[in-house]
Amino acid sequence: MTSEAMVVDVSQDWMIACWVQERFMQTDGRPLDTMDYGARCRQMQALGGDCYEFAQHKDNLLALTVGDASGKGLAAALMIANVQSSLRTASAFAGDDLVAVFGAVNRQVYASSLDDRYATIFYGLFDPAALTLRYINAGHNPPMVIRRDGSVILLHTGGAPIGMFRDSSYEEGWVQLKTGDLLLAYTDGVIEAVNPAGEDWGTSGLQRAAAPSATQCAGGIVDAIFASMDAFTQGHQTDDATVVVLRVP
Repeated sequence: MTSEAMVVDVSQDWMIACWVQERFMQTDGRPLDTMDYGARCRQMQALGGDCYEFAQHKDNLLALTVGDASGKGLAAALMIANVQSSLRTASAFAGDDLVAVFGAVNRQVYASSLDDRYATIFYGLFDPAALTLRYINAGHNPPMVIRRDGSVILLHTGGAPIGMFRDSSYEEGWVQLKTGDLLLAYTDGVIEAVNPAGEDWGTSGLQRAAAPSATQCAGGIVDAIFASMDAFTQGHQTDDATVVVLRVP
């Protein structure tokens, strides 16, 4: 095979890998009267370690995933794809038993990953009738529930990152959502965005960006957050960045 042919093959493989990752982040949840949701993932490279997903779950539940694999580029993309695939499979068998799902996913990913590879994952099941969110936070940045009165609840409950330890155990959390609530889930590339003076945007910057647009649709809030972050950093992105918004109208 000539070097030119090898370059073409590698390029085609890269394009296929990018397409597969995009497919993993397509929204597969139906519109809900009691919840508006949207997200955006902006990678540093064509492939990256961030992910999000909305998927229809049994009993009319909406499954939400946001995650971040260690490292960058192709290695991180392979790791997060492994986690997402394992999570889908475990959910199909264990259903809404979140502790069982995460135990199975962690064992599978630990067995198939290198020692220094892991992923932080936030996974929740939203019940549109009861306005409740059951979740597990596996080492991820805690999503924020911002109440209409401005108070904030952080969703910490869970356990260690996926694939970090063989025998990790997990705990399920629960939160009651109300009309006017906003849930923000994000990866560390958002809150660790840095301006030219070397200052972090932080969770305070994220909250400020979301607050004025809280009555917009979820997609509009996502756009406002990225616009505010880009203004702060003057367009200089240093890490993969993902924002997920759930809004109770």
